[in-house]
Parts: sequence; C-alpha cells; structure tokens
Amino acid sequence: MIPTSKSSPSPLSYKDAGVDIDAGDALIERIKPLAKKTMREGVLAGIGGFGALFEVPKRYKEPVLVSGTDGVGTKLKLAFEWNMHDTVGIDLVAMSVNDVLVQGAEPLFFLDYFACGKLDIDTAAAVIGGIAKGCELSGCALIGGETAEMPGMYPAGEYDLAGFAVGAVEKSKILTGQNVKPGDVVLGLASHGVHSNGFSLVRKCIERAAENIPATLDGKPFKQAIMEPTRLYVKNVLAALAQHPIKALAHITGGGLLENIPRVLPEGYAAHLQKGSWPQTELFAWLQATAGIDDIEMNRTFNNGIGMVVVIAAQDAAACAATLRASGEQVFEIGVIAERGNGAAVTVA
Repeated sequence: MIPTSKSSPSPLSYKDAGVDIDAGDALIERIKPLAKKTMREGVLAGIGGFGALFEVPKRYKEPVLVSGTDGVGTKLKLAFEWNMHDTVGIDLVAMSVNDVLVQGAEPLFFLDYFACGKLDIDTAAAVIGGIAKGCELSGCALIGGETAEMPGMYPAGEYDLAGFAVGAVEKSKILTGQNVKPGDVVLGLASHGVHSNGFSLVRKCIERAAENIPATLDGKPFKQAIMEPTRLYVKNVLAALAQHPIKALAHITGGGLLENIPRVLPEGYAAHLQKGSWPQTELFAWLQATAGIDDIEMNRTFNNGIGMVVVIAAQDAAACAATLRASGEQVFEIGVIAERGNGAAVTVA
C-alpha cells in the first residue's frame, strides 16, 4: 500500500501535464468532413478506427503496391514565422504522391502524422485541411493519421509533419526507365515555385536580403511566392500515361535536376539539357542573385522551375506534350538522352 499524508499534493490530470484530450477529440470532429471529401473506391474504413482498411480496386489484374514517405522540411519554419499554415499540408501530400507517381502508380490512400507541443485546434485544422485538399486534388483518400501532443518536445507554436502514400500499378506497366534510349526526348513540367526543397538556403537568402525583400515575385506577394505549395502532377500525368508510351518520370526534389534525373536512367546514359529551354522565373532569379551561386549549384539545390521530368521517344514527344498542355501543364522540351561516356549524368549547356 502506498503511504499518503495530509500534505499530499492535489491530483494531476493529463491536461495538467499538458495533453488536452478534449482538444484532440475536437480536432478529429473538425477534420472528419474534410477527410470525407477524399473518399474513393477501395476505402473500407477510414478516420476514427485503430487502423484504416483499403481494398485494392478490382480493375487491377496484377497490382503492385508502391509506397512513399516524406515531410515538409524547414519550409515549416517560415510557416510558423509568417503564420501561413493552410498550404504546407498540400506540400506534405505532394512530396509522397509525386514520388509514387514516377513508378507509374496511381496513389490510393494517404496517412499523416502531426506532432506538436501544445495542440492549437485552429492551426492543426488549417494544416490538415491542406492535407485533405492535396489528397482530393490527387484522387487519393485520406484514411487515417496521428495527432500527437507532446509537451516539452516542440517550442510553442511549432509542429512537425510527416506522411506516407500507397499507390498501385499493374506489374506490366511499372516505369523502371530501363527502355530509355539515346535520342529520347526530355520534357520538363513547370513547378509552382520552390516546392518543398532547398528551404534552408531560401531562409538564408531571406536573412541576407533583410530590408531589400521585393514586394512581389512573378506577380504574387513575396511570402505567397515563397510558400506556393508543391504542384500535384498526379491526375494530368496519369492521363498522359494512359495515352502515350512514357518511358520514365523523375520528380525533381532535393538534389534538383542534376541528381534526380539520373535515378531513372539506365547505366551509361546521360541527359543533356539545353540551357534556356525553359524560363527562369523571377523567384529563382532572385534566389540565385541573393545567394550568389552559379547555375550548377542552382540546378542541384532547387527544382529551378521544373518540378517533373518526362522521358519519351522523340516521335511521341509532341503528342505527349500536347496532352499535358491540354490538361493545364506548362511543358518544355528541355533536352535529350545520349551515351554518357566520361561526362556527367546530367549536363546543362
């Protein structure tokens, strides 16, 4: 028996320790209608259970599951500083579903993890609302997740995000890049901006610019231009895949054009990109000038205006580009595949 005394302190609740269960329950009720908008075929049980159930659609004959996981990185530091929380959830979804897409897969469902020191329902609802929007725009069901309130783990007003997507592709249609050949054309799909990579350098540029921050970039207020969410390429690229013999796709994230394109090329091949074949936006021009870096560093740190790369045979390139443009993509013919020899895997000249 544990001894007690008349001077024993008053009882401590979980809320006294910093965890508000009622706030967590209120958040779940706020996000349920948002998640409901993302429902699609295959969902058997979603938000609220211990596990989410999903049945692979029966239209797949030999389905292969493809998974991807990611976060938002230090872009979140600007979200905290500028109180802009409604689009980082789109970033979170896009970083995973675009990765799944490059295997030729259709994203099926998504789960998120939101962690904070003290739960602010309005902030969390804005973030998760962005996640739901990203799922809705990519045809992917938000079927579960975790909201963790951990006092002492995060500074006041800050949080962290992670998530993962699962998609499916017919085994015979997996994109491996193994049939890429010299002479194939490299198409570039325009990005929305910095997306969600390179923000440690972006933040340094903002610090360096100090009082000389431009009012607008590319016709948008400066902060909006910087925080523009990662473009969701899923629906438009899946439609192009259904119509054209695309050989490879590359999502241009950390490492930029120089390090992501080689990931989908066969050994011994290189991508020769033509400098000036796509426009440098005001945003990227400002970043390059402020950081004082050369073209090589720009193309290995940022997407530099190209968020997705498509590799396709020369005779099919124009038709594929037309399909993508008709669906709303900005498409540029930016290069060609060649024998690598002793050169780099990607050149921009």
